[in-house]
Amino acid sequence: MCGIIGYTGYSEARGILLKGLKSLEYRGYDSAGMAVYHPDFKECLVTKCEGRVEKLAGKSNDIKGSSGIGHTRWATHGGVNDENSHPHKFGGVTIVHNGIIENYESLKNTMGIADKLQSETDSEVAAALIDRFFTGENPEEAIINAVSKLSGTYALAIIFDRIPDTVYAVRNVSPIVCLKNDNGSFLASDITAIGEYSEDYFVLPEFSVARMTKDGFDIKDFNGNAIDIDWMKLDWDIKNNGKSGYPFYMEKEIMEQPAVIEKTVLSRLKNNIPDFSSDKVDEKIFTDCSNICVVACGTAMHAGLIGKELIEGICSVPVQVHMASEFMYGNPIIGSDTLTICVSQSGETIDTLEALKYAKRKGSMTLSIVNVRASSIALESDNVIYTDAGPEIAVASTKAYTTQLSVFYLITAKMAYLRGSLNDEGVINFIEELKKIPGAVKDVLDRRADIHKMSKSMLTAEHTFMIGRGFDYPALLEASLKLKEISYIHSEAFASGELKHGTIALITNDTPVIALMTQQYLVSKQFSNIREVQSRGAKVITFVRKDLNTKDINDCFELPVLEDEFMVVPAVVSMQLLAYYVSADKGLDVDKPRNLAKVVTVE
Repeated sequence: MCGIIGYTGYSEARGILLKGLKSLEYRGYDSAGMAVYHPDFKECLVTKCEGRVEKLAGKSNDIKGSSGIGHTRWATHGGVNDENSHPHKFGGVTIVHNGIIENYESLKNTMGIADKLQSETDSEVAAALIDRFFTGENPEEAIINAVSKLSGTYALAIIFDRIPDTVYAVRNVSPIVCLKNDNGSFLASDITAIGEYSEDYFVLPEFSVARMTKDGFDIKDFNGNAIDIDWMKLDWDIKNNGKSGYPFYMEKEIMEQPAVIEKTVLSRLKNNIPDFSSDKVDEKIFTDCSNICVVACGTAMHAGLIGKELIEGICSVPVQVHMASEFMYGNPIIGSDTLTICVSQSGETIDTLEALKYAKRKGSMTLSIVNVRASSIALESDNVIYTDAGPEIAVASTKAYTTQLSVFYLITAKMAYLRGSLNDEGVINFIEELKKIPGAVKDVLDRRADIHKMSKSMLTAEHTFMIGRGFDYPALLEASLKLKEISYIHSEAFASGELKHGTIALITNDTPVIALMTQQYLVSKQFSNIREVQSRGAKVITFVRKDLNTKDINDCFELPVLEDEFMVVPAVVSMQLLAYYVSADKGLDVDKPRNLAKVVTVE
C-alpha cells in the first residue's frame, strides 16, 4: 500500500520524483523519501522523512543527479518515523518497496544482521539480502537470488552504487508500470505518476528483472531469457488528472459522474442491447452459470450487493456476495457452474486478487470489473469489463462505485436477455431507464447547495444511523462508509425493520438519523420507521424520491424520479455530497483520510 517511482534520464531526477510522489500520495502518506545517484560522490544519497511529500520537498533542495527512486509510505511494519521511511540503503544497495515480506524476521536472524539494520521494516531486509548476493558483477543474478528467498509480495526498485544511471526493478503481485521518452525512462506503481510523459507504457511481468537505463529497458526472466515488451496505449486523459479548480479531488470526481456513467454505458450498447464484444467477454459465462459469487472489498462490495439485488430480482439466478478477505477461508461452494465476479477499482486489491485465484483453482468461470487496464486482477481474470471511470485520486471512492453499478446494470440486462428473463422490449425499456441515470445524477449535482445546507446539522455529531428498505439498504451501506471514512463520524446503516430488534435503544434526543425512501412499494413501511425514530427524539434527514414525498416530511432532499431499481445511483451520489460537505466543513483532509490508503495491496 505504498507508491514507488523511478527515473533515469537527461534531467535532474529530484523534480520528476517529487511530482510523481505527489501523484502517488493517495497510495500512502505516512512518510516520503527519495534516493538520487550523485555523480560526484559516486553513490546513492537518501533523503526521507515522516510526513507528506511537501515536507520532503523542503528537505531535498540540494539533491543533484539524473537517476533516482522515490517512495510514499503507508506503514505496515514499524511505526511512522524518519527511520522507517523509504528508501532503505544497506551497503551499496538502495531500494524502495511496495508489498509485504512475510519472512523478514527469520531472514534477519538467519543473516545475523539485526544489529546492523536502521529500521523496523521488512523492506530493509530485502536491501540487505540483495547486497549480500551482489559481488560487483551481474546485478540481475543478485536480485534473483535475493527475491527467491522472500515470502510475500513485492515491487522493488533498486539502485546499486557501483552501477550509475541505472535502475533495476522486480515484482511479485505488487504492480510496476514502465515507459520511456526522449528525456529518459520511468517506472512507477501506477500510471497516474508517469502517464504525462508518454501514452505508450507496459506492465512489468511478474518474476522478471527490468534493467532501466536512459535509453530504455532490458527485461529478462529468472532464467536469463529476454522478454519482449507488450506495449499498451494509455486511454486516460492524464492531463485532466488535476483538481480542475475544485478544492479536493473528491468533489471533482463526484462532479464527473454523469460523464463517466454515460461513457461506461453507451460504449457498450448496440441497438439498445448490452454488447460486451469490445471487452471480449465470452457470453457463455452468462448462460452457463447456475449461481454467481461476487467477491470484493469495501465500496466495491457494496456495488456487488446492488448487483445481487438486480440479478436475483430480474434474472432469477442466485447470487452470494463475499468479503474478499474472508472468501477462501469460508470454504465457499463453487465449481464449474459458478460465475465469480471480482470487483476492484484499482485491480490490485490483494484480497480480491487472491480470491480470484482461488476461484479459478476451483474451476469457476471468472469475470472482473476493474478500472485500471492491465492491472493484476484484469490480467488474472478470464473476462474483464473496464469501468471507464478514469483516474480516481481521492481515497474515498465515488465515480468508481457508480460506474461499477453501471456495469452491473449492463450485466443484468445482458444475462436477462440471453436467458429469456427479458424479451427485446423488456431489455430496451430497462436500458432506456438506465440511460436516464446520468441526467438524474446531474439534477442532484445541480442542487448540491441544498445538501450542503442540510449537512450543517451533522457537524457536531459523534454517531449517526441510516435506515432504508429494499435497494435503499445496500445503498446506505455505501453512504455510511463514505461518512465514516472522511468525516470520522461513527455511522451505521440498518434495514429499517431491524431497528426495533435492538438498535433503537441507541436513539436518543437529537441523534442524527438519515432515512432514504426511494422504493415505491415500501413507502408506507419506511414512513412508519421514520416516525418510530422521530418519536424517540431523533433528528431525521430524509432523502426521498420526489413523487413519494407526502409533504409531511421535514428537512428532506427530493431525489429525481426513476424506477425503483435505478434510484440507488442518484441516492448514493446525494449522500456522497453529504459526507463530502461534512468533512470539508470540519476542516479535514477530504482526499486523504487518516489511516487509509487508496490501493490495498497487503492482506
